[in-house]
Amino acid sequence: MNFSFQLYSARNFQPWPDVLAMLARTGYKNVEGFGGVYEDPSAFRKLLDQNGLAMPSGHFSIDALEGDIDDVFKTASILGVERIYCPHIAADKRPADKAGWQAFAARLGAVGEKVRAAGFGFGWHNHDFEFVPLADGSVPMQILLETAPDMDWEADIAWVIRGGADAMDWIARHGKRITAVHVKDIAAAGEAADEDGWADVGHGTVDWPGLFRELKAHTPATLYIMEHDNPSDASRFASRSLDWCRGATE
Repeated sequence: MNFSFQLYSARNFQPWPDVLAMLARTGYKNVEGFGGVYEDPSAFRKLLDQNGLAMPSGHFSIDALEGDIDDVFKTASILGVERIYCPHIAADKRPADKAGWQAFAARLGAVGEKVRAAGFGFGWHNHDFEFVPLADGSVPMQILLETAPDMDWEADIAWVIRGGADAMDWIARHGKRITAVHVKDIAAAGEAADEDGWADVGHGTVDWPGLFRELKAHTPATLYIMEHDNPSDASRFASRSLDWCRGATE
C-alpha cells in the first residue's frame, strides 16, 4: 500500500514549500495534486523533488479537461502524474434525472478516451451526492459506472458513507473499477464541529481496518490518499493519520 496526501487538505496552511517539507518530515512519499497547485507546474515539481515527493495522481476539473485538455496533459506530465481523476461537478450544473447523468457520464467517457490515449489513467472521484437516489430510484454513481464502463473510480469512502450508502457493498460490487482510494474519517456525532465533522484517520467512526481488508481483497488499488476537508491543524492530521494507517496495515 502506497500512502499519499491530498494537498487540498493543507490548502489553508500555506506556503506550499512549508507544507511539502512537513509532509516529507512526517514520512510521506506521495502527494495528490488539485487545481490550487497547478499554476506553475515546473516550480512545483522542483519543490516536490527537493522534498523527495512524487505526485502519482492529480485532480483536474471537468472544465479543464473539456476546455484545455492539452494544458492538463502538459501539467500532469511535468508533475509526474500518472492517473488523472475528475473530482467534482458544481451543484448548479449537476443533472437532476437519469438521462442527465447518462449524458454527463458520456462526457466523462469521451474525456477518458483522450486521457488514456495520452498515456494516463482516468477516473471519477466521488462525493456524497452521487449516492443519493434520484426521483426514479436510480443512483447517479451506478449510472456513471454503467454508462462509462472504461472509467476508473477513485473511491472516497467517507463520502460514500455520508451519502447514505454501504461502502462495503459498493466495494464488493465495483471493486475492480477502484484504482485509488481516499482515506478519510468521520467524527462521532456532535464532535469536531469546527472541522466539519471530519476526523483524523483511525480516530473517527469509519471501520478502516475492515475496509482495508475489503479494498485489498476486491480492488487493484495500491494508492491510498489521506484527506481531511477542513483540518484545524494539517500537521496533526497528516502525522496521526499516517501513523495509524501504517500500524493498521502492517
